[in-house]
Amino acid sequence: MGLVKAGKMEALEPLPEDPISRTVLVVGGGIAGLSAALNAAAAGYDVVLVEKQPRLGGFMKGLKQAFPTRAPYTEASADGLAGKLEAAAANPRIKVCCSTRIVKTEGQPGMFEVTMEGEPGESGAPATSVERVGAIVMATGWQPYDASKLGALGYGLPNVITNVELEQMAARGPIARPADGKPAKRVLFLQCAGSRQPEHLAYCSSVCCMTTLKQTEYLRQQDPEAEVFVLYRDIVTPGPYEKYYRKVQDHPLNFFMKGKVSQVAAAADGRIAVSFDSELLGAPMQVTVDLLVLATGMVPNSADGPAIRALRDAQAKLARKESETQCKDAAAVIAEMKHHEGTEILNLAYRQGPDLPVLPGGFPDSKFVCFPYESMRTGIYAAGAVRAPMDRALAEEDAGGAVMKAIQSIELASRGQAVHPRTGDLSYPSFFLQRCTQCKRCTEECPFGSIDEDEKGTPKFNPYRCRRCGICMGACPERIVSFKNYSVDMIASMVKAIEVPDEFEEKPRILVLACENDAYPALDMAGQGRRHYDPSVRIIPMRCLGSMNIVWIADALSRGIDGVLLLGCRFGDDYECHFMRGSELANRRLENVKETLQRLQLESERIHLQQLGMDDYGRLPEIIDEFAARIREIGPNPYKGF
Repeated sequence: MGLVKAGKMEALEPLPEDPISRTVLVVGGGIAGLSAALNAAAAGYDVVLVEKQPRLGGFMKGLKQAFPTRAPYTEASADGLAGKLEAAAANPRIKVCCSTRIVKTEGQPGMFEVTMEGEPGESGAPATSVERVGAIVMATGWQPYDASKLGALGYGLPNVITNVELEQMAARGPIARPADGKPAKRVLFLQCAGSRQPEHLAYCSSVCCMTTLKQTEYLRQQDPEAEVFVLYRDIVTPGPYEKYYRKVQDHPLNFFMKGKVSQVAAAADGRIAVSFDSELLGAPMQVTVDLLVLATGMVPNSADGPAIRALRDAQAKLARKESETQCKDAAAVIAEMKHHEGTEILNLAYRQGPDLPVLPGGFPDSKFVCFPYESMRTGIYAAGAVRAPMDRALAEEDAGGAVMKAIQSIELASRGQAVHPRTGDLSYPSFFLQRCTQCKRCTEECPFGSIDEDEKGTPKFNPYRCRRCGICMGACPERIVSFKNYSVDMIASMVKAIEVPDEFEEKPRILVLACENDAYPALDMAGQGRRHYDPSVRIIPMRCLGSMNIVWIADALSRGIDGVLLLGCRFGDDYECHFMRGSELANRRLENVKETLQRLQLESERIHLQQLGMDDYGRLPEIIDEFAARIREIGPNPYKGF
């Protein structure tokens, strides 16, 4: 098998040389965007910093104070924004574009062409400019959750406000009841207002508890005799912030109560009556206060409008369609959605849609555990609260990480190499377009938007977007996609080189196609642990299980191989696929294969896809042995000897 593979390889050729830009585009002028711009400039790269507002600063410029930043972490600090604003303005490598929006982003890593509209000129038309950049950091920050959806928690009553509204009030002057301006002598903070609830925000926004503690201190500074109540489900103060929590908790007039709200109602004199079930006391309670503050969560400033979600749903439906007619119908839906007016930020000229795909919470998609900052668009990286809920300190750190990835992308593009997870890979797919039927499977199934289409629907490859997963190769029914060192013919030839015992030897032969990202390393780890598994298997590593072309299974079974075991990453809501949905696509393709097997009088149980992670190496020998035992029970492949 190894000799056949080597014989089928061709020498790699570098990508055609193109002028690679080493400029980094940073979208968003808040704390994360400023930090990203300053980090990139410090590393020697030019920066274009785009902000849609007239001034830089983002959400932080409206804060009275920030969380503690230095030991002993018991005092709120200045926001630290002024220094970054001055540094950005004075840095000759940073070009600041305020009151500017991006109207189009074309191209690929190393050669993005970004069209921007700024403030109107003398003619009254918006000033248009085009910047060529090598990579993009999206640091567009967050916005508060829409409190109008929290009527059940009292929002809409005169003296019920959000934590954001309280912060703005404190920055302007004294904290008072909005209805009549009277001092707020008794205040209740209601935590997780709309957070960690499937009907609102399913996630924890991470900063709400610290914001409440900080605002409790505002009230204490204003009126040492004020009574403050905090009704919480859990208090989240990670790391050194725990010390700040202990300080606030220890004050005798701060009352922390664990429970669940049952009712919020108006009381006499404009006060608010909050009824709740106390978990600590195991009894219903009620507190009447001058002011109720809802600790609302963070919503990412991403392209998460209804049209973007509809586009994502159409793409998901397309992945389940197989016939040419169905592909064309789904493609028509996607084409219609591409030009909608919604919440676009980058306005990508990609056939897969105008912005970064997002998770259900609205955060740009990535395999977070292995690849923080990554998105499903190569060379575009998310940073700060648009990527995940976080505070200022984490946003600054996050910006540094995203810039490092952006720089890596630029440098790899300058050498014609792929970014993660096949970092440094010089191969790239070629397309034998003379046999292309314009079925659009490669363009739809590519997770990273590497393939566009011309007017006739013929694939147009963007090599610098490609991450060399091979999913397009597995998707193509005509087998016109190949790499010089990884192709349909190569793997098929390896399968044909496998020695298959004849029907009289009474021992099976099993082909294992194993994803190189989790499954194949898990096999290595099992071997290092001296674990044994059935010797009837022959293993071929895949770049991604999504690169599996069903012709390999057909070749294997037609040669008399008794079973095919596919080992791929976990998929679904908690997916772990390094190429986003490769093993899921392989599983969908198998549905058609199993139908074909049944028509050929072959048991569908001869093929099995097993989801696993690298940490499953301990039970991997058991998985292989169980499949081998099942194949022995089914019996030999009737096509042996043909």
